[in-house]
Amino acid sequence: MKANRDQDRIPELQLVRALAILCVLTVHASASATIAMQHSGYYWFYNFLNIFAKVGTPTFIFLSSFVLFYSYYCRPLDGKLISSFYKKRLLYILVPYALFSVIYFVMVRYSANEVLFDADALATFWKKLITGKAYAHLYFVFISIQFYVLFPVLLWATKRWARMVHFLIPIGFIVQWSFVLLNKYYWQVTNKGSWSLSYFSFFFLGAALGIYYPKIKNWIVVSKANASLSRVLGWGLLWATWLTIALAHVSIYYQARANGVRYNSMLYEFLWNFHSITAALVIVQAAFFIYRRFPTSLSRLLQPIGQYSFGIYLIHLLFLYIYDRFMPDYGISWMSHMKYLGSWIVMLSGSLAAVAFSAKFLPAAWMLFGRLPEHGGSRRNAVTRKFNGTEVRTER
Repeated sequence: MKANRDQDRIPELQLVRALAILCVLTVHASASATIAMQHSGYYWFYNFLNIFAKVGTPTFIFLSSFVLFYSYYCRPLDGKLISSFYKKRLLYILVPYALFSVIYFVMVRYSANEVLFDADALATFWKKLITGKAYAHLYFVFISIQFYVLFPVLLWATKRWARMVHFLIPIGFIVQWSFVLLNKYYWQVTNKGSWSLSYFSFFFLGAALGIYYPKIKNWIVVSKANASLSRVLGWGLLWATWLTIALAHVSIYYQARANGVRYNSMLYEFLWNFHSITAALVIVQAAFFIYRRFPTSLSRLLQPIGQYSFGIYLIHLLFLYIYDRFMPDYGISWMSHMKYLGSWIVMLSGSLAAVAFSAKFLPAAWMLFGRLPEHGGSRRNAVTRKFNGTEVRTER
């Protein structure tokens, strides 16, 4: 018996991507305000936005792992699958990453009146390229590349030793925190955030939930039909934990930024990790709830943002850079609030329009923005999965 393809697709994941990229835009729109508005009575608000929304990138890492394991775990692992994976995944990541690294590198050097093309510039560019530091946000793509390299190995391991799947989540935390502690006390790597080991808890959580999704779906979807005492308590505990840790995370940054209070770096690391990981789960639940309970117009509004989220992520800081260069400094005034709101609107609308236009009219748009949704409802991205003997169809 073959299930209907639409029933096995998870359209809510596009809403997860949309909510995650909106968080990313919020962080970047409020970043300059955490400096310029430091002596304003509104500083607490901008600090709140900047830290509370600092969960977008980890959510993308979690979601990427979820989709990979959901799509590939039940498929035969062979050379053809691995070669196809690297061709389709790394190509759509490596090429856009390299091109945008060039774009941002040239933009920064041109603005600083530095030489664009000489031996020193090329050496500097190469160093930034291989460390994910060509511009502030490209570290995420660099980390994604590392995860894509690791994915077939981890997929093979989880299929070879099935019991390993039960321990993926604790393994992720152990590996990540071992790296964090060893780096703090021994290695002291300066660009720790560019190493995938700093995000293993998100990657392994996504892997576990992707594998177990058919069995745990009723725990994820908050609805009257799925409500039981244990699930309601679990949902409440998750949301309460997320909110408590998120507010604590916001608070220590406010105290540090506004009052100069210093805390142990491990406290920042702990609060960021658990704020982000609980937020990723909350965002998934929120996406399912929005899709099912809110007017369909909201889902339709968020859908393209989710579909083009990778492209939006790559290009949005280009729009912010241009916006900031032409906007005057209003100091601490009501116009400043409009300026920061305007930056968020420009990043979202400009990026969405640029990626959507490219997807529709540019044949090689994938070189800039990765794999883009195909117009015309192509079905060639469907693959067959089996759960409990039942074949179902899913997107790749």
